[in-house]
Amino acid sequence: MARIVVIGAGVGGLATAARLAVSGHEVTVFERSDTVGGKLGRHVRDTPAGSFHFDTGPSLLTLPQVFHDLFEATGAKLDEYLDLTPLDPIVRHVFPGDGPALDSCADPDEFAARIGVTLGDRAAADWRRLWRRAARVWTASHRDILRRAVDSPRDLAALAWRLGDLAAIGPGRTLRGLGRSHLSDPRLRMLLDRYATYTGADPRRAPAALVAVPYAELAFGGWYLRGGLGTLADALLSRCLDLGVTVRTGETVTRIDAAGGRVQGVRLAGVHAPVPADVVVANADALTVYRDLLPHPGRLAALTDRSLAGFVLLLGVRGDSGLAHHNVFFPDDYDAEFDAVFGAPGRGVRARPATDPTVFVTVADDPMVRPAGHEAWFVLVNAARHGTAPDAVDWRRPGLADAYADRILDVLAARGVDVRDRLVFRETRTPADLDAATAAPGGSIYGTAGGLLRPANRGPARGLWLVGGSTHPGGGLPMVTLSAQIVADEIGPAW
Repeated sequence: MARIVVIGAGVGGLATAARLAVSGHEVTVFERSDTVGGKLGRHVRDTPAGSFHFDTGPSLLTLPQVFHDLFEATGAKLDEYLDLTPLDPIVRHVFPGDGPALDSCADPDEFAARIGVTLGDRAAADWRRLWRRAARVWTASHRDILRRAVDSPRDLAALAWRLGDLAAIGPGRTLRGLGRSHLSDPRLRMLLDRYATYTGADPRRAPAALVAVPYAELAFGGWYLRGGLGTLADALLSRCLDLGVTVRTGETVTRIDAAGGRVQGVRLAGVHAPVPADVVVANADALTVYRDLLPHPGRLAALTDRSLAGFVLLLGVRGDSGLAHHNVFFPDDYDAEFDAVFGAPGRGVRARPATDPTVFVTVADDPMVRPAGHEAWFVLVNAARHGTAPDAVDWRRPGLADAYADRILDVLAARGVDVRDRLVFRETRTPADLDAATAAPGGSIYGTAGGLLRPANRGPARGLWLVGGSTHPGGGLPMVTLSAQIVADEIGPAW
């Protein structure tokens, strides 16, 4: 039996703790916040009309089998804890102009048919051709990457990929380039580009292999959890406690102790004595680990390409909007949005709030999250990370958050969804707020911008492991949960 400390009670940390506990280890989780869940955040706003409940992080669950596997591995059934509801449409895409919206779904033939009705037969044929390539990329990724540790470029190079796999993955090719070569309709290219943001990246720089992201979403479906996705954190906490994991909230780990190339334990804020550990699992941004907890200049140097962040509005809205669960309202000029969010520091162009951004609106048709006759809107736009560097925006600047909230509501109104006179309240969440709440540096959602190679799960000291969205295999709830499986498998059972 090993003494294992897990730093952070996000989804990755809790999932790892549960797997290690069922394997016979003594596991303690330290979480700086007073609640668990990490970026899977929640917020409740009480009003005279009733309570509005918001997921302030992920709003879509994909690859449900990953979560079924996790609960079964820890001796439980997912359905005993969570109420999964399939979504159709998964996302409603509203493009510039007056044309009809395009609703995605989990049936590939049906979605292609919807593309044909909305965008034409040629667009549908293009999508089917891209879909076949996406399937090859997904199969190769799932088989060779997503369920095993990948510690270096040499590990990727050593994989026994077939020539067809390599051709489909297209090393050196971008997602934007893939869309241009396969999709003739600019609206479909816009839809594909958006999936780069699922990894915090610019589609003009993101690898073409990210075509596996829409495949995973549209082949296996998108799901909602009744009561909100935050109920996943409750379920994982329950499993951990049932398995004997000690979960200590409100306690901040300030340092990882290591000597002789091996971890020795951790230090807590305000506590003189160290907490001994044979193994430390850090469910924290890799930048935080290698800058603050166990400084490592070499690994830190590889983490400079930071992912985008998000600017959020939480809206209480009177009446029925008629929107789908997830809605994307695209701008006229998608490239202008990425130019603003990432800037071009090499050319002296600073990052800035996008004036005409893509707007993502989640409206859950769930009486558990809003009063009767009202809706709880989660509104998200891509944003530069918080900071004073040229590729960041100082989101603490007085008046900026309120002014940008006004701008987003104006953009929605211009795109046919005007709720300004129906608001019960509005609240904002900036990248600076995410940084403060979750210790995600700058509010970058995914750590580094998405690429084929993420920071390794194996740390530079023996007994140190990293899990979560900033590490291999990437961001998003299923990838974070797979990172927990990878790490738990590498640590192994106590016997």
